[in-house]
Amino acid sequence: MIKRKFGERVRELRIRKNLSQEKFALQIDMDRTYLASVESGKRNISLENINKIANGFGITLSELFKGL
Repeated sequence: MIKRKFGERVRELRIRKNLSQEKFALQIDMDRTYLASVESGKRNISLENINKIANGFGITLSELFKGL
């Protein structure tokens, strides 16, 4: 359940920034298919990659997890 909620949060933030999966993945040095699996809640993502995502959005880790 947490993987799905986290993925939904990432997708929500990415869409707010008007970024495609491909553009955002390139921006944070992550494979697009990996990012897609995170957003769909299928990936048990590492802390390092969570940090990449937060940095890519220009937010703190606590902001990334807000509402989960």
